[in-house]
Amino acid sequence: MPVRPGWLLPSGQTRQTTRLTHLGAGTPVDPLVSRSGVLPGSTDGKYRVSGLTMTGNGPMTATVNPGRALVQGRPEQGAYPVALDGTTVLAFGDGDPLHPRIDLVVLRVYDDEFDSLTRHEAVLEIVVGQPKATPAAPPAPAASLPLFTVRVKAGASAGTGGIAWTGGDLTDLRTTITGVGGILPVYNNAGVPGSYPGQYQDNDIAHHLQRWSGTGWVAYPKEIGGIAPQGALSVGGYTGQYREHNGVLQRWNGTGWAAYHPPVEAETTTTGAVALAGWTLVSYEARRTRSGLCGMQVTLTRSGPQIDANSAGNINDEPLCTLPPGWRPSLSMDVTASDGFGDGSAWLSTGGQVTLRTWVSNGALVPGRHVRVSATYILP
Repeated sequence: MPVRPGWLLPSGQTRQTTRLTHLGAGTPVDPLVSRSGVLPGSTDGKYRVSGLTMTGNGPMTATVNPGRALVQGRPEQGAYPVALDGTTVLAFGDGDPLHPRIDLVVLRVYDDEFDSLTRHEAVLEIVVGQPKATPAAPPAPAASLPLFTVRVKAGASAGTGGIAWTGGDLTDLRTTITGVGGILPVYNNAGVPGSYPGQYQDNDIAHHLQRWSGTGWVAYPKEIGGIAPQGALSVGGYTGQYREHNGVLQRWNGTGWAAYHPPVEAETTTTGAVALAGWTLVSYEARRTRSGLCGMQVTLTRSGPQIDANSAGNINDEPLCTLPPGWRPSLSMDVTASDGFGDGSAWLSTGGQVTLRTWVSNGALVPGRHVRVSATYILP
């Protein structure tokens, strides 16, 4: 099935394409630029986003389902409404013999007037990543909307089992958009700044409505009767009622008025940490708040030869693992490490690498033992 771009082809467009790509104004970034994103919704209303979903249908192939989106070009280029009106199969190349890679699936607009690539079309495209010991997704091309990343393991092919579509190799990058004035259903974009004070989004992770204040997303409580204005109530009518009092929002708890404190928004993860040579990842967990405070613990098992510390506790710097982007500290720092038999100090860099630098005097890092590294820090 074709990918249908709205207002792109120099020869004009059909009435069907006009209907399929009519999206409204979109979510603004500034007066001339809109967000790129996928229109939310599903046939049965149970899911936030079903458009442009991708699922594996073979060892090295995947199916992208119908959906509609908006792809923003340069400010002077404008935004392109795009519709995929049928399923499309994408085929991924075999893995490199030595290293894994990460491919990026995008919805891309070609417009010769702006990119000089002699094409006028919108396509689903695989941007192939570079095979590396620690691979990263390639950058998205201009005038494109990232949809998914696909990790292709070293040696992956149809004959070796292919891509683990349901085993963590497929990562959803789709984000949502809505018309001006509409409430944005959050999907992979909870931290994206608002466009104007008074914009609203429904944060499904935090489970409440949020209002953009001009500098941040603020929890917006909703109770029966709304918020009583200054001086209107001396006693609450029901538990959970709110009132404005001398510039402070208060909640009636059944016996008295108490200052209301919005819930602390927090996000957790257990994926993305990568063990380095001589170590095997056992577990990783981290939690970060909207204010930028992050706590993490990573557990690894020594899979290489034993490492002995001298009487002063010195060892050669031993790289343990790397933490995922977005979960790394703003300043490099020393953190603690222990395996239950001894402990030491590790260096956590702003690039996310954890390197063990000291160990207990005359101690040893023995194969098979779990080494746990813990830290609390401020994100950039």
